[in-house]
Order: sequence, then C-alpha cells, then structure tokens
Amino acid sequence: MTKTLMIQGTSSGAGKTTLVTALCRIFADEGYRVAPFKSQNMSSYSYRSDDFEISRAQAIQAIAARTDISPHMNPILLKPLGDYKSEVFVKGKFYKKMRADEYYKKFSLTRGLDVAKKSLDNLREQYDLVILEGAGSPAEINMQKYDIANMKMAKHCSSPVILISDIDKGGTFASIVGTLDLLEGEYKRFVKGYVINKFRGDIDILRPGFVMLKKKTAGQYLGQSRS
Repeated sequence: MTKTLMIQGTSSGAGKTTLVTALCRIFADEGYRVAPFKSQNMSSYSYRSDDFEISRAQAIQAIAARTDISPHMNPILLKPLGDYKSEVFVKGKFYKKMRADEYYKKFSLTRGLDVAKKSLDNLREQYDLVILEGAGSPAEINMQKYDIANMKMAKHCSSPVILISDIDKGGTFASIVGTLDLLEGEYKRFVKGYVINKFRGDIDILRPGFVMLKKKTAGQYLGQSRS
C-alpha cells in the first residue's frame, strides 16, 4: 500500500524543497520506489523535456529519488509574467495565460484541483512512497479557500504533515504556533511534527521552546537541519 508524507512550511523559503529532495534520496537509497509531488508551483525555473515542462525543483527531486521525471510530479506550473499574470502549464503542457484573479476564481478549485488529485493518484499507483511538497504557508487566511497546494492535498491522501520553519528569519516558535492556530479545524489533525531549519547554535537553548510547543500544539519536535 502506497504511503505518503507531506512537507509544508510556515513561509516561503522555509526549506521545503531541500527537505523533500533529501528525503527522496534517503528513502530511495533504502530501496523504496519514491516520487516527489507538488500540485502547484510558481517558478520561472523549469525543466523541459521533448514532451513536457514542469518545475525544475520537482525534476531535481525526481533525480534525487532515482526515478524518471514525470509531469504528474508537478501537474500545475505557473510561470510569472508580471502584472499579476502567469503562463499556466497543466500536466506539462501550456494551457493559457491567466491573471491571478481568473486563476483562483475560475481554475484552481475546478480543473486545477481535479488535475492535481488525479496526478497524485497516478503516482500513488506506481510508487511505494510519494513525498508531497506544499507551497508557501498553509495558513494564509486570505487564500485558504483557493489553496490547492497544501492541506487539500494532504486531506485527499490522508497524509501526515511535517511543518518546517526557518529559524534564521526569527520568530520560529511563533510562526509554528500561529500556523496551527490559523489552520481550519479539520486540517490541524494532519500536522504530526515540526522541523526547525538552519539552526546552528546550542540545542539546549531551544529545549524550553520544545516543551511549550508541545503543550500548545500537541505536535512533536522532530529535529533541526543546517541547510
């Protein structure tokens, strides 16, 4: 039975892509058939094959997973053009140019969500483990309704979620607690633990924060990384 794991962040740049890449290689080296997945990625950097175009990040993650690169790994790619407009690619093929309001109100919750779910299901049929990557933060309260990159994907496959936060930016504990507090009730149960990224100091200084974090969120501190 295919397992899933999702990495979400308290913000953009928290380290989601790097952690997913590392986990893909770790599990691949353990002998699992692993695939990365990100339902929607906004990026100017893409990977182009003869047949399709997806985000470069998911292509690199596929290489880390020692598997073939597939358009199902990034079914929706948004290439920004400026002035709130993007080129939209669906399963690796150019779809159309859209302004942000058109994309969110007329595409994301209809065709976009359907395409994302089907691509994820496709990967789950082929692999032992699919590691999902979220986008930005799952707790952007002005955008949660249209967000098809985070908790809607976790719910679709009943995936546990690990929340990663960048301590370099400061406010790590506040961002973790705040993210959980702002999540819609049905989604809180998916978050199983936290990773603090870019920590380079004395771990003992952080320990009181772990205790308070567990009391406030019931989640587990899983570790720190230095990426």
